[in-house]
Amino acid sequence: MGDLEAAEEVMMPKVITFLSCLLQRVAESNDLTPLLSPPKISVFHGLSRPNISIQTYLQRIFKYANCSPSCFVVAYVYLDRFVQRQPSFPINSFNVHRLLITSVLVSAKFMDDIYYNNAYYAKVGGISTAEMNLLEVDFLFGLGFQLNVTPNTFHTYCSYLQREVVLMQSPVHQLVEASSLNVARPLKIQDDSSHHHQLAV
Repeated sequence: MGDLEAAEEVMMPKVITFLSCLLQRVAESNDLTPLLSPPKISVFHGLSRPNISIQTYLQRIFKYANCSPSCFVVAYVYLDRFVQRQPSFPINSFNVHRLLITSVLVSAKFMDDIYYNNAYYAKVGGISTAEMNLLEVDFLFGLGFQLNVTPNTFHTYCSYLQREVVLMQSPVHQLVEASSLNVARPLKIQDDSSHHHQLAV
Protein backbone atom coordinates (compact mmCIF):
# COMPACT_ATOMS: atom_id res chain seq x y z
CA MET A 1 0.00 0.00 0.00
CA GLY A 2 2.96 2.28 0.59
CA ASP A 3 3.89 2.28 -3.11
CA LEU A 4 0.33 3.15 -4.08
CA GLU A 5 0.21 6.03 -1.62
CA ALA A 6 3.56 7.31 -2.86
CA ALA A 7 2.32 7.15 -6.44
CA GLU A 8 -0.82 9.04 -5.47
CA GLU A 9 1.22 11.75 -3.77
CA VAL A 10 3.23 12.32 -6.95
CA MET A 11 0.06 12.19 -9.04
CA MET A 12 -1.93 14.60 -6.91
CA PRO A 13 -1.02 17.98 -8.45
CA LYS A 14 -1.59 16.51 -11.91
CA VAL A 15 -4.97 15.17 -10.82
CA ILE A 16 -5.95 18.65 -9.69
CA THR A 17 -4.80 20.10 -13.01
CA PHE A 18 -6.77 17.53 -14.97
CA LEU A 19 -9.93 17.81 -12.88
CA SER A 20 -9.88 21.60 -13.04
CA CYS A 21 -9.38 21.58 -16.82
CA LEU A 22 -12.11 19.00 -17.31
CA LEU A 23 -14.62 20.75 -15.06
CA GLN A 24 -13.78 24.13 -16.61
CA ARG A 25 -14.66 22.74 -20.04
CA VAL A 26 -17.82 21.11 -18.70
CA ALA A 27 -18.96 24.30 -16.98
CA GLU A 28 -18.24 26.51 -19.98
CA SER A 29 -19.97 24.08 -22.32
CA ASN A 30 -23.07 23.93 -20.15
CA ASP A 31 -23.04 27.71 -19.71
CA LEU A 32 -23.33 28.13 -23.47
CA THR A 33 -25.43 25.12 -24.46
CA PRO A 34 -29.19 25.64 -24.26
CA LEU A 35 -30.99 22.75 -22.61
CA LEU A 36 -34.14 21.07 -23.94
CA SER A 37 -35.74 21.75 -20.58
CA PRO A 38 -35.01 24.41 -17.95
CA PRO A 39 -32.06 23.40 -15.73
CA LYS A 40 -32.76 22.42 -12.16
CA ILE A 41 -31.91 25.19 -9.72
CA SER A 42 -30.73 23.85 -6.39
CA VAL A 43 -28.86 24.83 -3.25
CA PHE A 44 -25.62 24.42 -5.23
CA HIS A 45 -26.56 27.23 -7.61
CA GLY A 46 -25.02 30.61 -6.77
CA LEU A 47 -26.48 33.96 -7.77
CA SER A 48 -23.29 34.81 -9.64
CA ARG A 49 -20.15 33.14 -10.90
CA PRO A 50 -17.42 33.00 -8.23
CA ASN A 51 -14.40 35.18 -8.99
CA ILE A 52 -11.98 32.36 -8.12
CA SER A 53 -11.11 29.95 -10.94
CA ILE A 54 -11.87 26.25 -10.64
CA GLN A 55 -8.17 25.37 -10.61
CA THR A 56 -7.35 27.91 -7.90
CA TYR A 57 -10.33 26.70 -5.88
CA LEU A 58 -9.22 23.07 -6.14
CA GLN A 59 -5.68 24.02 -5.19
CA ARG A 60 -7.05 25.87 -2.16
CA ILE A 61 -9.02 22.78 -1.10
CA PHE A 62 -5.93 20.61 -1.58
CA LYS A 63 -3.78 23.00 0.45
CA TYR A 64 -6.07 23.45 3.44
CA ALA A 65 -8.29 20.36 3.63
CA ASN A 66 -5.34 17.98 4.18
CA CYS A 67 -7.40 15.03 3.02
CA SER A 68 -5.74 12.01 1.45
CA PRO A 69 -4.99 12.06 -2.30
CA SER A 70 -7.48 9.23 -2.70
CA CYS A 71 -10.23 11.63 -1.63
CA PHE A 72 -9.94 13.63 -4.84
CA VAL A 73 -10.34 10.53 -6.98
CA VAL A 74 -13.34 9.41 -4.93
CA ALA A 75 -14.78 12.95 -5.09
CA TYR A 76 -14.57 12.69 -8.88
CA VAL A 77 -16.43 9.36 -8.75
CA TYR A 78 -19.10 11.01 -6.60
CA LEU A 79 -19.51 13.91 -9.03
CA ASP A 80 -19.83 11.38 -11.83
CA ARG A 81 -22.56 9.50 -9.98
CA PHE A 82 -24.30 12.71 -8.98
CA VAL A 83 -24.74 13.99 -12.55
CA GLN A 84 -25.91 10.58 -13.74
CA ARG A 85 -28.65 10.60 -11.14
CA GLN A 86 -29.51 14.26 -11.85
CA PRO A 87 -29.89 14.53 -15.66
CA SER A 88 -31.57 17.95 -15.38
CA PHE A 89 -28.75 19.28 -13.21
CA PRO A 90 -25.86 20.38 -15.48
CA ILE A 91 -22.54 21.28 -13.91
CA ASN A 92 -21.93 24.93 -14.78
CA SER A 93 -20.08 28.00 -13.56
CA PHE A 94 -22.79 28.76 -11.02
CA ASN A 95 -22.64 25.44 -9.14
CA VAL A 96 -19.28 23.76 -9.84
CA HIS A 97 -17.46 25.32 -6.85
CA ARG A 98 -20.09 24.25 -4.33
CA LEU A 99 -20.22 20.78 -5.87
CA LEU A 100 -16.45 20.48 -5.56
CA ILE A 101 -16.16 21.46 -1.90
CA THR A 102 -19.11 19.22 -1.02
CA SER A 103 -17.83 16.19 -2.92
CA VAL A 104 -14.41 16.48 -1.26
CA LEU A 105 -16.02 16.89 2.17
CA VAL A 106 -18.18 13.79 1.72
CA SER A 107 -15.24 11.85 0.30
CA ALA A 108 -12.98 12.79 3.21
CA LYS A 109 -15.57 11.70 5.74
CA PHE A 110 -16.03 8.38 3.98
CA MET A 111 -12.37 7.70 3.20
CA ASP A 112 -10.26 9.20 5.98
CA ASP A 113 -9.99 8.28 9.65
CA ILE A 114 -9.27 11.91 10.55
CA TYR A 115 -10.92 14.85 8.84
CA TYR A 116 -11.96 18.43 9.56
CA ASN A 117 -15.51 19.34 10.53
CA ASN A 118 -18.05 21.12 8.33
CA ALA A 119 -17.25 24.54 9.82
CA TYR A 120 -13.63 24.21 8.69
CA TYR A 121 -14.62 23.08 5.18
CA ALA A 122 -17.06 25.98 5.01
CA LYS A 123 -14.19 28.41 5.64
CA VAL A 124 -12.04 26.70 3.03
CA GLY A 125 -14.91 26.86 0.55
CA GLY A 126 -15.84 30.45 1.33
CA ILE A 127 -19.39 29.66 2.47
CA SER A 128 -21.25 29.61 5.78
CA THR A 129 -21.38 26.54 8.01
CA ALA A 130 -25.16 26.41 7.64
CA GLU A 131 -24.79 26.34 3.86
CA MET A 132 -22.11 23.66 4.05
CA ASN A 133 -24.42 21.49 6.15
CA LEU A 134 -27.26 21.97 3.67
CA LEU A 135 -25.04 21.20 0.68
CA GLU A 136 -23.79 18.00 2.31
CA VAL A 137 -27.31 16.70 2.94
CA ASP A 138 -28.49 17.61 -0.57
CA PHE A 139 -25.43 15.98 -2.13
CA LEU A 140 -25.95 12.76 -0.16
CA PHE A 141 -29.57 12.54 -1.26
CA GLY A 142 -28.51 13.37 -4.81
CA LEU A 143 -26.13 10.41 -4.68
CA GLY A 144 -28.83 8.19 -3.24
CA PHE A 145 -26.31 7.62 -0.42
CA GLN A 146 -24.27 5.46 -2.83
CA LEU A 147 -20.90 6.23 -1.22
CA ASN A 148 -19.07 2.95 -1.49
CA VAL A 149 -16.35 2.84 -4.13
CA THR A 150 -14.96 -0.59 -4.81
CA PRO A 151 -11.20 -1.08 -5.25
CA ASN A 152 -11.85 -1.97 -8.88
CA THR A 153 -13.75 1.26 -9.55
CA PHE A 154 -11.15 3.32 -7.68
CA HIS A 155 -8.19 1.87 -9.56
CA THR A 156 -10.00 2.17 -12.89
CA TYR A 157 -10.64 5.85 -12.28
CA CYS A 158 -7.01 6.32 -11.20
CA SER A 159 -5.81 4.66 -14.39
CA TYR A 160 -8.10 6.86 -16.46
CA LEU A 161 -6.87 10.02 -14.75
CA GLN A 162 -3.22 9.01 -15.17
CA ARG A 163 -3.79 8.34 -18.88
CA GLU A 164 -5.50 11.67 -19.37
CA VAL A 165 -2.76 13.55 -17.51
CA VAL A 166 -0.19 12.10 -19.91
CA LEU A 167 -2.38 12.90 -22.91
CA MET A 168 -2.98 16.44 -21.63
CA GLN A 169 0.73 17.10 -21.93
CA SER A 170 0.68 16.16 -25.61
CA PRO A 171 0.36 19.19 -27.93
CA VAL A 172 -2.09 17.32 -30.14
CA HIS A 173 -4.36 16.21 -27.32
CA GLN A 174 -7.89 17.60 -27.14
CA LEU A 175 -9.59 17.44 -23.76
CA VAL A 176 -12.78 15.44 -23.58
CA GLU A 177 -15.80 17.46 -24.70
CA ALA A 178 -18.63 17.65 -22.22
CA SER A 179 -22.16 16.74 -23.17
CA SER A 180 -24.83 19.39 -22.76
CA LEU A 181 -26.25 17.70 -19.68
CA ASN A 182 -23.58 15.75 -17.86
CA VAL A 183 -19.96 15.99 -16.84
CA ALA A 184 -17.68 14.24 -19.33
CA ARG A 185 -17.12 10.73 -18.07
CA PRO A 186 -14.33 8.20 -18.45
CA LEU A 187 -14.61 5.94 -21.43
CA LYS A 188 -15.85 2.44 -20.61
CA ILE A 189 -15.40 2.69 -16.87
CA GLN A 190 -17.61 0.31 -14.96
CA ASP A 191 -18.79 1.79 -11.70
CA ASP A 192 -19.38 -1.13 -9.37
CA SER A 193 -22.16 0.65 -7.49
CA SER A 194 -25.63 -0.79 -7.27
CA HIS A 195 -26.56 1.07 -10.47
CA HIS A 196 -23.88 -0.65 -12.58
CA HIS A 197 -23.57 2.26 -14.96
CA GLN A 198 -21.41 1.77 -18.03
CA LEU A 199 -19.83 5.17 -18.18
CA ALA A 200 -19.10 6.77 -21.51
CA VAL A 201 -17.78 10.03 -22.86
